[in-house]
Amino acid sequence: MFVWTENLDRYQFDLHGPRTSRDSIYLLLWRDFNGGRALDKVTASLGEDDREVLEKLRSQGEAWIVGGWVREFLSGSDPKELDIATNLEPDLVKSIFPKSIMVGEKYGTVRVRLDDESRSGKIWEVTTLRVDGGYGDGRRPDNVEFGDSIHVDLSRRDFTINSMAIGSNGEIIDPHGGKLDLESGIIRCVGDPAERLGEDGLRIIRAFRFLEMGENGLRDLDLELSRAISVNLHMLERISKERIWSEMKMILSKPNSGKIVRLMHEHEVIEELLPGVSLNLDADLCLDYSVNLAIICSLDNRNGEELSNVLSENLRLSRAESDTVSFLHGLRIHDLDPSMSSVRRFRAALPGYRHSQVFGYLRGIGKETSEFEESLAKVPSFKAGTAPLVDGNTLSEKTGLEPGRRLGRLKAWLHRKQIEEDLAGIEEVIPLIDSLNWKDSDYEEWPILSWP
Repeated sequence: MFVWTENLDRYQFDLHGPRTSRDSIYLLLWRDFNGGRALDKVTASLGEDDREVLEKLRSQGEAWIVGGWVREFLSGSDPKELDIATNLEPDLVKSIFPKSIMVGEKYGTVRVRLDDESRSGKIWEVTTLRVDGGYGDGRRPDNVEFGDSIHVDLSRRDFTINSMAIGSNGEIIDPHGGKLDLESGIIRCVGDPAERLGEDGLRIIRAFRFLEMGENGLRDLDLELSRAISVNLHMLERISKERIWSEMKMILSKPNSGKIVRLMHEHEVIEELLPGVSLNLDADLCLDYSVNLAIICSLDNRNGEELSNVLSENLRLSRAESDTVSFLHGLRIHDLDPSMSSVRRFRAALPGYRHSQVFGYLRGIGKETSEFEESLAKVPSFKAGTAPLVDGNTLSEKTGLEPGRRLGRLKAWLHRKQIEEDLAGIEEVIPLIDSLNWKDSDYEEWPILSWP
């Protein structure tokens, strides 16, 4: 069967029957108008340094653009990282680019760097064509043999939309119908889904990540892949928590993350990743993955520290990510106080990035933030800045207190009052000492600058 598709500028040949056949093979050939229209399109999307890397590899052998770059290019998006497959073995790639890093030589991968120090520091992953052995541990191939066929190499990849390549003349090599699945919005495995997921359990999470299409909504899971996910959840136990969290961060940073998380729930994937955590799956998510994780877990009755410890154990959060979840989870029991003193403390006590996280979290769990945000927008700059006006030496002279916990706490209390009342000078701050029983009361109960 021969089909001409005008808007895609390509011919399509179905060599083995209709698209419904799992054995169909597709070859996409772009029209070659005006001296190479297809090649011109590809070249225009490559940077100068991208072209240099490809040209140097092709001077010694063959090289193809593969992976996400091809997928994004064919989707009409702006391709970012360029991955390359080649028939050159790692040692030869290293000799062409001496500054390269041999991070995955056993698996044929070299992180290529150009010699010119003035370049942007960009790195290209260049991988030798290969044939994988079995996946005994469900994470990586037991053995790898270098190959010479781009078609065989593409056959070992996870999903059809990732199993395409672009050759030196701009031709699209697509033996598994990835372009058609891209057009149809389908995530489909290369070959048998159960076999693909059995090779690497992380593909379960990756399948959900590739559903994302931004403002165009979501792709659909192929029915066979959907079924395979549900019966292969045990494969997630074999995957490092760091790899899982790396994929989840990408999912939780996109516009349709809420819908994807709900689909993961339908397949019981989220429960597998976060066992025993009470989940909020109907919340409105934002574009900050740490905030979204906190929102999803906002129904859990643990305190912030306890919850962040559980999540760190299950997902290997960084210290900063753990602190964010802990802080935000503590806010679920608070309503925003729009008073000027509270707003001033919010502005002074929290770094700017935390402001957007707070509002994103509270909106996500259904709390009203507009009145507080309006008050924040009206607050002028602090008259004396946010640093304490009274230092420890001055305070010691005024009170006779020796350096220690009581003096430090008194200084912190005065700092809070300075911020809440927006005081301009030390002469306004010092008299406040008389309003506090600083000699005899429990200094641990004196409030210091914090929010909420």
